[in-house]
Amino acid sequence: MERRTFIRASALSLGLTGTATATAAAPLRVQVLMFDGVEEQDFIAPVEVLGLAGRMSGAIRTTLVSPDRPKTVTCTYGTEVKVPNPWNPAAADVLVVPGGGYTNRTGPGVHRLISDQAFLRRLKESKALPVGICTGTMILSAAEITKGRNATTHSGAKADLAAQGATVINARVVDDDDLITGGGITSGLEVALWLVERFAGAQLAQRAETVLEYERRGTVWRR
Repeated sequence: MERRTFIRASALSLGLTGTATATAAAPLRVQVLMFDGVEEQDFIAPVEVLGLAGRMSGAIRTTLVSPDRPKTVTCTYGTEVKVPNPWNPAAADVLVVPGGGYTNRTGPGVHRLISDQAFLRRLKESKALPVGICTGTMILSAAEITKGRNATTHSGAKADLAAQGATVINARVVDDDDLITGGGITSGLEVALWLVERFAGAQLAQRAETVLEYERRGTVWRR
């Protein structure tokens, strides 16, 4: 309930209600969590969409963060990304958690974060809106954020998500109010465009689609 109240208050403080276009001075603060083994497409789609929307409107500010300290992370396919900021839960309205490396339980990827109990406690206590992309949802699940909630993830992890107590919805994007999840590697495009629409209005989301020359696919399931 605290997280739900916080997110609603954040939207109101930005002047973002319904489909109104954002004109507020304070942008929505989005942090994208980066870690070794992160899937390139999982994080770059939200960064591209939210960055574009933020540039066009000033309503969104996106920052790359690592779980602990500034570092250079190596992604699934070898891309190296400099991450200048540590994760600061108090400095975010939204935390995007991408996936990666789910089938490799001993190498880099989501399982290293899942095994970090201190990190999971911080994640569970965070009041930022959690947004899981692909198997990033499984990190949220490990922190018991999806338990008893409606959520989705990559098709290869849906059975695990259900076994851990979530109600799995077969939709491209699942918006369960104070929890948003996307199914599949490329779902970050739809999730990010939905975030733009939800917090900054349908007009801005449509403008971003036009510039990206991308039409959203699948459905947004809302509770």
